Amino acid sequence: MCQRLYPFATLLMALLVPEVSRAIGFLLPNQDPQAIARGNAFVATADNPSAIYYNPAGITQISGWDIEVGELNYLGISANYVPAGGGPEVNSKFEVTPVPQIYAVYSPTNLPFAFGLGLYAPFGLGVEWPANSSLRTLDLEARMQVITVSPVIAWKPLPSLSIAAGPTASYSTLKFRRGLLSAVDEYTFNGHDTSLGATAGIRWQPIKQLAFGVDYRSESMMNYSGHSDYRPGNGAVLTVPTSTETALPQSLSWGVSYRPTPHWNAEADVEWANTHRTTGLNLQGTSAIFGSDLPFPLHWHDTWMYKFGVTRYFDNGWFVSAGYFFTTSTTSEEYFTPAVPDTQLHTGSLGFGRDGEHWHWAVAGQIITGPQRTIAASPYNGNPYTLASSAGKYQLFIPSLSFSVGYRF
Repeated sequence: MCQRLYPFATLLMALLVPEVSRAIGFLLPNQDPQAIARGNAFVATADNPSAIYYNPAGITQISGWDIEVGELNYLGISANYVPAGGGPEVNSKFEVTPVPQIYAVYSPTNLPFAFGLGLYAPFGLGVEWPANSSLRTLDLEARMQVITVSPVIAWKPLPSLSIAAGPTASYSTLKFRRGLLSAVDEYTFNGHDTSLGATAGIRWQPIKQLAFGVDYRSESMMNYSGHSDYRPGNGAVLTVPTSTETALPQSLSWGVSYRPTPHWNAEADVEWANTHRTTGLNLQGTSAIFGSDLPFPLHWHDTWMYKFGVTRYFDNGWFVSAGYFFTTSTTSEEYFTPAVPDTQLHTGSLGFGRDGEHWHWAVAGQIITGPQRTIAASPYNGNPYTLASSAGKYQLFIPSLSFSVGYRF
């Protein structure tokens, strides 16, 4: 059965799943333009179908059916590297990356329950450096693609309280390509896997002006199976079955929304991601080529995100929003790698839209960047397969544009 599903899943990944060069390890917090415009401070508001991702308890605020389709576009993902001690500046490959999302909610008017189904990409990674750069023995290309299906059920035991939970099923592919032992060789790993997890949320609105939200997403372990290809540079290709595993981290978000009047909503959120569980890849099976399995150490630490957003509502259904979030770095200098050019992240956003009787839509623009990060030492101490130093200065700059349209009935 898995072999029959694999071609379909691969096609679905190609159509729907992002390959994104960015900070926060490989987390993708941007899942809906209405939330993005608010700096993703949405866990306590959670009043549209994307609540399936941000806080599934929020879907009890929806009546009847509501279906939403959206897309986030990273407009030119740019990672820049300036080597220590001089040398030519290096820029990653220019990419425009679409990230679609689909959400559907049904909330019966005669029952205290709501049901939701989401299809989204909570993780992604994609960076490609020039083949002739000084980074080639550290990274030529790194890509992770993840697509998640999330059915949820929400229960409203009290008018002020909603509770929700549901399983998640994720499918992922992983590709890693780099030079190893010379200026002409090339190593590539390709693998895929599926995993199960869970999501849960609580939303409490004790008074009309104040709401609190908590959202949890569990860890998922990916045990990638696939193959390694090694090209020494003489025309030969050595191929061996290879497997490796890594953790898609659990996360916990909590926030408070304040509505001083029906025309204003301000929210502040904090999110913690357990990224220290992502300790790196041990490419099992490559010892058949190299004598020992290739290591790819990461040793990340936990990540924190601080989010702030405000929305102004108008009587005719129009709204405008602004937001900001700050993210701590995920990796130390010792284990920094250009395959995941991680840094602190500052993100500002603006958006607008309209919530009509049946149709609703939103558009958001976002600038993602961070301070230039200086790496003073070569990473991977004791790793015999790293010939180059990543010492130098790194900078990320990623503009994005997102939109969604939904219909309720």
